[in-house]
Amino acid sequence: MLRLEPRQSTPVWLNLALPVLAIAVALVLCSGLIMLAGANVFEAYGLMLKGAFGDFYAFTETLVKAAPMIFTGLAVAVAFRAKFWNIGAEGQLMAGAVASCFVGSFPMPSALAYVAMALAGALAGGIAALIPALLRVKLKVDDVVSSLLLNSVILLGVLALIEGPWKDSLSGYPISPPIEDSANFPVFFEGTRLHLGVLAALLAAPAIWFLITRTTLGFAIRVTGENAEAAAYGGIKVNAILVATALLSGGLAGLAGVGEVGGVHFQVMGDLSPGYGYSGIVIAMLARLNPLGVVPAALFFAAAMTGAEAMSRATGVPVFLADVIQGTSLLTMLVALLFTSYRLRYQGAAA
Repeated sequence: MLRLEPRQSTPVWLNLALPVLAIAVALVLCSGLIMLAGANVFEAYGLMLKGAFGDFYAFTETLVKAAPMIFTGLAVAVAFRAKFWNIGAEGQLMAGAVASCFVGSFPMPSALAYVAMALAGALAGGIAALIPALLRVKLKVDDVVSSLLLNSVILLGVLALIEGPWKDSLSGYPISPPIEDSANFPVFFEGTRLHLGVLAALLAAPAIWFLITRTTLGFAIRVTGENAEAAAYGGIKVNAILVATALLSGGLAGLAGVGEVGGVHFQVMGDLSPGYGYSGIVIAMLARLNPLGVVPAALFFAAAMTGAEAMSRATGVPVFLADVIQGTSLLTMLVALLFTSYRLRYQGAAA
């Protein structure tokens, strides 16, 4: 019979292979849905890959979609490292979008506008994450519940804003006024949407990795997540670290909203985010909370989203397959994580 046996240590190759294996299993499981839709599995996945990376424009679109998910993936990875269960990246993204849109509506030089929007968005996202953190450290409120529910509060607040004071009086559409042209992020290649926010997201990953692995704050975050009691015994102010982690996590999620306003939509609307904050949770888990691993995980998700649209047009398979792949990837990764701590052993039946 087979039984689970605790591992003394986890091989490096296994840590690298498990996320790849989890994605492969997810794709195999989702192939059943493609067959049910009457399409050829290999053709469908080939079209998905081509739609995401088939030419330079498709590749840049994948990068544009990956940028907000890199930020939200980093936000979740940082928070989960300290065992601050931040499920509110979606709301924090929207808070950052609103704040950056408000700041970007004032005339100012471009360089100043970029900095001001980034600071405003990060601050708004940080404050949104600070609320469940304070509820946890002061009142022992479950941060999973409070951060999750805060998503709805923020989204409804945004909808009230764009349906009310910000509503376009001429068209009647529930959208905010656009930011100033000087606040629009520069595009690197004409004919694409590859904007400054994409570069910022790609640079944020190694910066957060350095913070987590090479700084005193990062050490305190990791120790707090590993064992809060031991951290407190060692002189680390656990509650202060949780608050600092929440501010950092929320600020990163807020920057995702800044990028969407400054580089993609140039205003705020109710559907500004198709769920980038929730995708960040799956991305962080696929990356095993490693900031450097967030980038390839986000690129995989972005490729699924971009490629699913091309695949759907050619084969008729619904674009919602991308959402199914994301959810299935999380489930397979959670199962895969079991084998980082345990191994399967065959034990002969007793006589």
